[in-house]
Amino acid sequence: MKSETMFKIVIVFLIILSVTGSVLFITQDYGDPHPTMDAVERSLETSRHERLLAGIAESDVTMSDFTTDGCSGGLSIGWEQFAARFPEFAARHGDLPPWQECCVIHDRQYHAGSAGLLSASGSFERRKQADLALKNCVVDTGVQRSAALQDIYGLTEAQVRDFYEPSQN
Repeated sequence: MKSETMFKIVIVFLIILSVTGSVLFITQDYGDPHPTMDAVERSLETSRHERLLAGIAESDVTMSDFTTDGCSGGLSIGWEQFAARFPEFAARHGDLPPWQECCVIHDRQYHAGSAGLLSASGSFERRKQADLALKNCVVDTGVQRSAALQDIYGLTEAQVRDFYEPSQN
């Protein structure tokens, strides 16, 4: 396989991986034979956050200073390492993911969202809002980069859009 073709495959893989993220498979029964992902997430998060809120109420706890790892799941560090290994990639796409700032904004929203939190369900809703804003920011980044990606990789506008807008199924 030609190195240029392999390079394109790697780029496409990185884009798909970064946009779709990981999938959580859960086998626990939630009273519904076909629970939605939202119901599963809500159940997992709210019970844990209820315990956190109870712990906070019982002690003198303050929120830690904001920190971020950029894009979680190793995406930022993986991108940095890939860019260091392949200078042509770094020249075209930078040393950090193009949507790095989207991830930092998301981390800030979620960190700030926990301040003054009154309920576990409120935390869940704030996290969902921050996640939606992150998704929209990444899609907007794709729109902004579309012409360049079309030119570099010989893709159509629809193909670029499909990479940045994951299926809702």
